[in-house]
Amino acid sequence: MLVPEEHPPALREVTSDVTSDVQRRGRRLRVGAWKVAGDLPASFRYAAQGLAYGFASQRNFRIHVFTGAVVFGMGLWLRLAADRLAVLVLTVAAVLVLELLNTATEAVVDLAIGRQFHPLARIAKDCAAAAVLVAALSSLLIALLLLVPPLLIRLGV
Repeated sequence: MLVPEEHPPALREVTSDVTSDVQRRGRRLRVGAWKVAGDLPASFRYAAQGLAYGFASQRNFRIHVFTGAVVFGMGLWLRLAADRLAVLVLTVAAVLVLELLNTATEAVVDLAIGRQFHPLARIAKDCAAAAVLVAALSSLLIALLLLVPPLLIRLGV
């Protein structure tokens, strides 16, 4: 049985090849990059970096954030009950979470296969995008169901 710090001979060989290749190029391996964050502030910092990356690089994420803010603002303006506002917040949050997971999925697939085409990579990316689409359409329907009746009352229609 292997001790947790030991690696099988084949893995040790691959690891040493990668390490020597990286060292030849003048780069340093990030020690412990596979480990979890050592403290709570580091965890929050990494999460904030992920949010910032999603907002800066993903147009659809920015669209969902803006749309969610408008919907929440309308809910406040229409004086929706707290439970209805909570439903709006949860549906918008679900869309944002899935958009971030879609971004992560795309990044991991691109990392794994590079610029090559693979049908399984297409399936992974398409399914992640479809999850965002289903959540966004559901969120739209929920927003309409919650906002249209009080909006019609407010407008006197």
